[in-house]
Order: sequence, then structure tokens, then C-alpha cells
Amino acid sequence: MTRKIQTVGVCGAGGTMGAGIALVAARAGFRTISYDVASAPLERAAKQSAAFLGKSVERGKMKPEARDSILAAMSHTADIGGLESCDLIIEAVFEDLGVKRDLMKRLDAVCADDVIFGSNTSTLSITEIASGSKRPERVVGMHFCLPAQLMKLIEMSPGILTSDETFRAAWEWAETCKQIPVKTQDKPGFILNALLVPFNNDAIRAVEAGVASAADIDLAIKTGLGYKMGPLELVDLVGLDTQIRLCEAFYPITLDPRAATPPLLKRMVAAGLLGRKSGRGFFTYDGNAMFGA
Repeated sequence: MTRKIQTVGVCGAGGTMGAGIALVAARAGFRTISYDVASAPLERAAKQSAAFLGKSVERGKMKPEARDSILAAMSHTADIGGLESCDLIIEAVFEDLGVKRDLMKRLDAVCADDVIFGSNTSTLSITEIASGSKRPERVVGMHFCLPAQLMKLIEMSPGILTSDETFRAAWEWAETCKQIPVKTQDKPGFILNALLVPFNNDAIRAVEAGVASAADIDLAIKTGLGYKMGPLELVDLVGLDTQIRLCEAFYPITLDPRAATPPLLKRMVAAGLLGRKSGRGFFTYDGNAMFGA
């Protein structure tokens, strides 16, 4: 039987996506334990989360006592053993199959057998990730949209061995958090990245070909198609290095030439232009506040 979800763990919580997922869980009233391999990224994420919630208070979207309650529900640890009490653990670690499989094995060693493991992978197979665990029936895909603390969608993907009970419990948790889950199959890129990776690459190639500036390409797409964010602004938010990893994960599986890494992207990353997190990508940024703060 699946235990009642009361405590949520987030692995890779020092990153942008992990920090956002932790906010989603704590904001919904769950005790939330954020884990990363080092203290420094966790401390940075904690400061960004506090600033994000502080801005919500300043803008009248949240009362101070609500902010304080959310922050009180959040704790941080660089010791994976600190996740022992969790009922649901969502991983948002490096987009590498070996890294995720290894994490599953490490979680097996510290977690009870009825804990649910959710994977925030955006391109990798849930079934292959679950093969790193001795309980593949308890592993389910839970792909949040970036930034997780603002976007509502979660792509919910069962692996071949994911039990109906696990999938239902994870789905109900997502709804409790006031997110909008959609069921997808365990296919490369699910829905969003199957469409977005090639589309974002097209925009990057348009910049490289001199079709227009990054600003004008984004403005055209936002104005003409009604997008809230242009593709190049989105790549800056996700991280140019992350876009490369998405391409490297997606292209060998699909052999879609549009999913191959654009040469400009490689050159920019080599120059240290990673997007928002480095202060410069296709655009220039001041500070490193969490998106929406």
C-alpha cells in the first residue's frame, strides 16, 4: 500500500528546477527536505526562495504569515540519509542516465520500500531510470515546467513497470499542489521537449544565420504567436549548457537533425555564456534572483 504523502524530498534542490519544485511542495503544505551534494548551492537556493516569497508578499499576493509558514516547512541537507523520512522523493539532478540510476540505488539504501520516487527528467526514459532501483514499480515520471514555482503543468509518465497505485498517488499529489498533471507515454521528450528542443534550436540557428537579432526573433514570436516568453529567453532561463545536454540526450534517440546541437550554442557555452545563471547568454542579466522574484 502507498503511504500518505506528508514529507517530500527534492534531490538536486540546489539547481533552478529543484529549488522551484521544493517551493511547490512547501507552498502546498508539505514538509519539504531539499537535498544536494554540497551545502553552497542549497544555501543559495534557500536565499533565492526566501527572496521569491518576499516579493510575493510585497506584491500583495501572499500574507507574511503564509510566507513564514512555507519557509518553516523547508529544510536542507547535504546528507542523502536526511531523506529517510520522506514519503515522496522527486529527483531533479543532472540530466544523465548514469547519474540518475546511481541516485536511485542510493535512495533505495535509505528509504522505506513504499516510498515513491518521481523523476523530473525531461528527455530520458523513465523505464531506464527506474532500472537503477530495486523497486521500479515505485518510480514515475514527474516533469515540471520551468520555472516550477510559476508554471502549473506536470508531465506524468509511467514506466513499463510503474504500478497503477504509484501513478495514481503521484497524480493526486500533483493535484493537491494545485498543479495540472497530463499523462504522457514514456517517449523521448514526452510532449513539451519533443516540440521545444527542435523549436528552440531553430531560433538559435536563425540567430547564427543572421536572420534577425535574438531580441527581434523573440519579439516576433511573442507578438505573432502569443507566447509569454521567446525561445531565446527561454534557453537563457533553462541554461545554454542544459540545452546542449537536452540535445545530446534527444538527438541520438530520435535522429531528428533539428534536435542536433547548433554550433553557435557550443561556442557560447565554451565562452561561459550560460544564460541567466552566468549573467549573460543571448541577453544580459543583473543579479541571480530566482525567476519571478
